[in-house]
Amino acid sequence: MLVAKRYRPVNRDQQFLLPPDMREWVPPTHPVWTVIEIVDEHLDTSAFHASRRTGGAGRAGYDPDMLVTLLIWAWSRGMRSSRQIERACTEVVSYRVICAGDTPDHVTISRFRKDNHTACQDLFTQVLILAASLGLGRLETIALDGVKIASNASKDANRTEAGLRKAAAAEAARIAAAAAAAHAATDDAEDDLYGEDDPGSGQVPAELADPGTRSARIAEALAQLDADKRAEQSERDGKSRHYLARLDAGQTVMGRVPVGAEVAAAERRLAQAVTAQQAVLDRYEERTASGARGGFVPKPVDEHHLVRRRRTELDTALRKQAARDATAGQRRRNTTDPDSRLQPLRGGGWLQGYNCQAFTSVDGVILATGVGTGPADYDYFPEMVDKAGKAAQVIDTTRRHTNPNPAPAPAPAPAPEELIGVMLFDAGYCSRENLTAPGPDRLIATGKARDLETAAAENPVTGSPPPHADPIAAMTHRLRTEAGIATYRQRSPIAETVFGHAKHNLGFRRFTSRGLDRARSEWAFHAAVHNIGKILTHLTAGHTLPATT
Repeated sequence: MLVAKRYRPVNRDQQFLLPPDMREWVPPTHPVWTVIEIVDEHLDTSAFHASRRTGGAGRAGYDPDMLVTLLIWAWSRGMRSSRQIERACTEVVSYRVICAGDTPDHVTISRFRKDNHTACQDLFTQVLILAASLGLGRLETIALDGVKIASNASKDANRTEAGLRKAAAAEAARIAAAAAAAHAATDDAEDDLYGEDDPGSGQVPAELADPGTRSARIAEALAQLDADKRAEQSERDGKSRHYLARLDAGQTVMGRVPVGAEVAAAERRLAQAVTAQQAVLDRYEERTASGARGGFVPKPVDEHHLVRRRRTELDTALRKQAARDATAGQRRRNTTDPDSRLQPLRGGGWLQGYNCQAFTSVDGVILATGVGTGPADYDYFPEMVDKAGKAAQVIDTTRRHTNPNPAPAPAPAPAPEELIGVMLFDAGYCSRENLTAPGPDRLIATGKARDLETAAAENPVTGSPPPHADPIAAMTHRLRTEAGIATYRQRSPIAETVFGHAKHNLGFRRFTSRGLDRARSEWAFHAAVHNIGKILTHLTAGHTLPATT
């Protein structure tokens, strides 16, 4: 006779007969134990401890190592909200294991992250060293790319210089009115309390004596506008003087005319064209006066094609300068996060935020990070190449020290050119300066990827570029070779995968802090979390963490 199976009993009143063992809550193979081990035994967290106060009266604080582990684990799971992390510490077993059953509140988590943003940024290098000791961070092919990440501010909070000054005046008037109202209310209350002749002890409330954070942000935005205008004007003047000096010396100057020098350069080129044509006319008149006949009759100066072209260029430069002068006061700053800028998006539209850069190795490890306000990627090339070179030297040093049979160390240490195979960049980094800058070998796209593929398929070339070729032409030639286009095809999988993982898997679409310095530390901390994820994946293949000393 068959007996029907019964359901498992659901007895929520059952008490534990033995004290629960937290090590049994999740299996030993769960990655949370590895993250705890990495923080406890392989990372130097002294910087986090230095900012904590111990001793004295009051409740004992939370262990910084636990809070670091909690942040790493939460960010690796796409959870960046302090309130969500607090709830997870009571509801999710892996978070409870990290906290050992002690739940920090969201204010503690938020303040810890804010107060230790510099230490969070330094953590990136330590994680990179740990990854290198495991053999990660392959340098034969690396790629750089940028992504726009929103700031913790709305683009509707942008104001022009005139708008900022108007807002500052309105805020000052509001504070003065509030202070006057507070004075009047306080006087009436004290008259009732002390009498009209008693001076009492009333003072303006501290919150009204302080202009407030809004006034400070407006003042900071105005100061940034003034500083940026002075810096940009100084840079433009220097570039303009150098460019015009080369023109005056009779040199053939290629490339884009510096902003601010267009009118002066056009005037010089027009004067040169007029002088050259007038010299032709003078020579013709001399030959005619001497009785010589025949030959080409030159046109008058104003009718010569080169003179007409130079006049058109001068008119265009004057219109551009007039338009630039008309919009000089339209430069904008954000009153919520003055460091952030409006960033153009590839698909159209604008985003209030920062331009975030990441150099990635062929095995997906982030080697270097950078955050800036400029929307153009090519400006970040020198800084990021320098950071990648230093990261390569760190990786090389780590591997030589962890190699059980190290080879004799070369003296001096290898240069980045010897450690990095080839660097890959999209067309956003293409410029003659970046193509010819010192450093490791590189491939920089000179156009869209589909156009490069079409050119390589329809008009393939072999061999090296022609000698003394223009840098852009030489790179275009190299990308039409079979080896060049095959190597460049690796750029997108290497460089863009980390951004897709950050945005779509980890939900990193907006910074939680404000200001450029905090954005840099937050982006570096995200890169450290990303690399820890690569370490965890690497360990699942049977590798083990290095022994600690």
